[in-house]
Amino acid sequence: MCPALYYGGMNRKKTFLILILLILLTVAGVFFWRRHATKKETNPYSAQTAVAQKQPNTTATPTGFDKKQLSLDDPTSLWVIVNKQRALPAGYAPPDLITPAVALRLSGGTEEMKMRKEAGGALKDMFAAAKADGFNLLLASGYRSEASQKALHAMYVSQKGAQAADLDSARGGYSEHQTGLAVDVGRADHKCEVEACFATTPEGQWVAKNAYKYGFVVRYKDGSQAITGYIYEPWHLRYVGKDLAKAMQDGGQALEEFFDLPAAPDYK
Repeated sequence: MCPALYYGGMNRKKTFLILILLILLTVAGVFFWRRHATKKETNPYSAQTAVAQKQPNTTATPTGFDKKQLSLDDPTSLWVIVNKQRALPAGYAPPDLITPAVALRLSGGTEEMKMRKEAGGALKDMFAAAKADGFNLLLASGYRSEASQKALHAMYVSQKGAQAADLDSARGGYSEHQTGLAVDVGRADHKCEVEACFATTPEGQWVAKNAYKYGFVVRYKDGSQAITGYIYEPWHLRYVGKDLAKAMQDGGQALEEFFDLPAAPDYK
């Protein structure tokens, strides 16, 4: 082959290869650019997406238990809190006292066998459920007027002194019983009536486990004396309604703790 023809053929071949290379580079560049552009559009951290992520979430979410549904100060409120530092208005009496249709310790006409209507209805439901499970309960003590509570406390003071009396009996005007929302429950046979041993009985254990289902809580729990000011009283229930009772059962707190109130171990 002639050298001139050889080099001429080589030049054409080089030109052809360079042209193919340029085409490949161009195609690769276009492919790369389109891929990069697509990534920018779908990148969750792009400017547009970031702005969208900052928008407020309008989906309704649970906010927890609303502690401001009812008053803690109004004596007619189902959530009123009465303790050694939170007295009831002088001479207060609930407006809707009734005698619940349950087993009673005293005759139905007795003041102490009365409760507020809603609490009495809930007590009836609870006693019926207990009976269906084989447990017979009775209402040992319900509403007490300020005068009645004052006389009862004075009796305890005379028996064991003021300091001891204040641990298991409220002074007149400071008792939950005066609200008509508190009740002392017991066994139908009166065993362990208003005594700590009630907690060890099948009836006491049923109450501790199930009372919240009917809107009641054990007000003075074991170990809460430094908060409530009273010794453990497994028989003393307080009606607060099913929602609050369930929330308190789950948390295992006293009313003062649940509502972030100061402890009330002593009178002012």
